[in-house]
Amino acid sequence: MWPLFGIRALLVVTVTLSPVTAVAWSGNDATGEDVYPPLWDLAPENLLDFPIKDSKIVINAWNYQDRLGVYKSLLNASAKYFSAFGSQNSGNILWGLPLQHGWQFRTGRLADHSGATSCGYENGELMCQSVRSWWSCMNYYLAIIPFLGAVEAGLFGELPYEIEILPPEEQKDDFCYSVKDCWSRMPKLMDDWKAFFEYLLSTEHKALSSASFSSFKLDDALGLMWKAHTTSIAYALPKFQDSLKYLSGPEANFGEDWASAVDFIAATHFSTDFPTTNNFQAFLPQRMLVEGDVIPFISDFSPEQNKVLVAMRALHRANKLTGGLLLKLWQKAMSTEEGRKKGRELIESLASSQKLELLDLEGI
Repeated sequence: MWPLFGIRALLVVTVTLSPVTAVAWSGNDATGEDVYPPLWDLAPENLLDFPIKDSKIVINAWNYQDRLGVYKSLLNASAKYFSAFGSQNSGNILWGLPLQHGWQFRTGRLADHSGATSCGYENGELMCQSVRSWWSCMNYYLAIIPFLGAVEAGLFGELPYEIEILPPEEQKDDFCYSVKDCWSRMPKLMDDWKAFFEYLLSTEHKALSSASFSSFKLDDALGLMWKAHTTSIAYALPKFQDSLKYLSGPEANFGEDWASAVDFIAATHFSTDFPTTNNFQAFLPQRMLVEGDVIPFISDFSPEQNKVLVAMRALHRANKLTGGLLLKLWQKAMSTEEGRKKGRELIESLASSQKLELLDLEGI
């Protein structure tokens, strides 16, 4: 075991944020239309709004609006479980998934970066999500797999039709397309997502006599959701390693830094409700990184965005340097509710433009 002072030297990452700059950059408030994913109002509201062919609900997961509709259906079907945590479903912890996906679309990360097609571009097929996009492929495992897990758990009740997910034109073996198909090919992922939705359903059954969801514990729900979330990323990350070659060096590094940071965030059971996710995403880069971008000196990024990129890079490199020990220590510190509370406070201080000591385990 390393000496404590040596570990602490690696663990403390300090980011100083300016509230004035952060507010000026965001350009909106909690009521602004741009806090929703782009084209949110045009996405299907529920499963029966999708095309029905041959007694099957057909979903094109490689169309942005269809994938957004999958998220919208999940949010609508689960809304009643989160009514105690915010009005108009704002407290639903599933908001993190479509909001992240909307940020990917808005910043051009879902397009074909190989240059082979016009998929995902304004002067081509804007709604198209490319199977050559690393971000789009990774997101499939945080959209379609959770959705099919919810179907299997019974979140949508007894459906009158089967679900059919359309495959992409290439790399078909990298994905699954129905509940049965996904169960046979990636049972661990389906198990984890099904467990999350079954927990929500169980709170409804327990609460029938009192007509309220009194048995619902948000920390437990967040724990199950984040477990499934990190399992999805861990499964998809090696599968789509080759897709990183279509990205610039800085963007590919950022993608891997992002995936690594999720493990640290997940350990805190960080809330992914509507307001918290929007506040947090204000500090993510508003465009793709290109060759020549050097953090923390990217001129058209705010100081806050540059510093967040530095923090993610430092976190990822330090974890690799320690052979994963850094993450294990962090997860151990987050193993209690009190530890997770302190961990969330550190992360939330980023969104509220305060000083952030991201990983001071000795303090925790």
